Amino acid sequence: MAVKIRLKRLGKIRAPYYRIVVADSRTKRDGRVIEEIGLYHPTEEPSRIEVDSDRAQYWLSVGAQPSEQVLVLLKLTGDWGKFKGDKNAVSTVKTADEKVAFVADDKKKPVLKPKKDEKPAEVAAEAEAVVEAEVEAEEAAEAEVVAEAEEITEEASEADGEKA
Repeated sequence: MAVKIRLKRLGKIRAPYYRIVVADSRTKRDGRVIEEIGLYHPTEEPSRIEVDSDRAQYWLSVGAQPSEQVLVLLKLTGDWGKFKGDKNAVSTVKTADEKVAFVADDKKKPVLKPKKDEKPAEVAAEAEAVVEAEVEAEEAAEAEVVAEAEEITEEASEADGEKA
């Protein structure tokens, strides 16, 4: 059985990324694999290349043949040099700079102001004022009705007093 170390394509159209896999040479490009030993993301800047060095050394030692693309990647990571016996084999893969954590500026005021809890309190105070005004209006209306009723009873009692 001929074993190859090759790339398995993943991703969308025009946005590929690959896995470095060990597979039988007769299987399809994206078909069944024996083992996944690394990653290759060519669209990132710089390209992301990760290879499990121990597993790559094992598969090379048992006779797996790397494809042309994988051979270039193994040379970049230094795994091909180690396999060939070069003691000074070093990885020449460029690594991305560490992302700086975002720090908010405390001195400046935020552009968007958060909603405050004062508005519901103001609305509640206005609602209470409206309710109190309605209650006072009802009490005033009742007082007027009572006053008119007293006037009518006084007039009626005066009218009864004149007739008698």
